[in-house]
Amino acid sequence: MKPSISSMELIGACGLYCGSCRRFRKGKCPGCHANEKATWCGIRECCHKMGYSTCARCPIEDVNTCKTYNHLIGRILGFLLNSDRSACIRYIRRHGEEEFANRMSVTEQMTMPRKLY
Repeated sequence: MKPSISSMELIGACGLYCGSCRRFRKGKCPGCHANEKATWCGIRECCHKMGYSTCARCPIEDVNTCKTYNHLIGRILGFLLNSDRSACIRYIRRHGEEEFANRMSVTEQMTMPRKLY
């Protein structure tokens, strides 16, 4: 398996980081933006349609209020995988895409973990 790499182009539309994904690192997935088979992903389609690389560029302040972003299946998967995609979007907005890609590649994480309160 290839090591995790840092690249802003590997930030998925929803904020997941493809550069740390096992499938990407094994060469089994081209990543969010290059994956032509991912027509099922409404978030990816919305970002492409609006001309955004990620939801972090969308003017909606809280992605959790977006029906495309915060759909039922995404919430269930986030819970099961302990993933907080909206935290990724907030981090990108505060620190920029390059810093996010660097952090995720160093920590070899695809997403920020969901905080349990």
